[in-house]
Amino acid sequence: AYDIGLHGVVYQVNKWDPKQFDWTKKLADADYVGPTCQYCHMRGGHHNVQRFGTVYTSMGMSMADRGAPIWNEKRDRRVSVCDDCHSPRFARELLQALDEAVKDAGLKYRETFKVAEDLLLDGV
Repeated sequence: AYDIGLHGVVYQVNKWDPKQFDWTKKLADADYVGPTCQYCHMRGGHHNVQRFGTVYTSMGMSMADRGAPIWNEKRDRRVSVCDDCHSPRFARELLQALDEAVKDAGLKYRETFKVAEDLLLDGV
């Protein structure tokens, strides 16, 4: 998802340009033209990449309790990363749009498996 999104495209186009991505600098001191995976997921030197992830990191968790304290904590943490460059409102609206996309994808995922199951039961 990162590679085909805006941030990933900016990275792929500019990653070999030392003016855009100076790999000799520590991440905290870098002024990159766009965020790398590490910028968002390894913030402050943390090596647990899921720390700044969202709760729905796999299809199995897509229906996680959206009111759970850990969900809200991760959500706020993610917004705190995005608001380095974007407004908190933008980040929250984007996360809401992602929630809707995950919900839709989950429904399509289950529909697809139901079709496959029916075909199997029909002997196809």
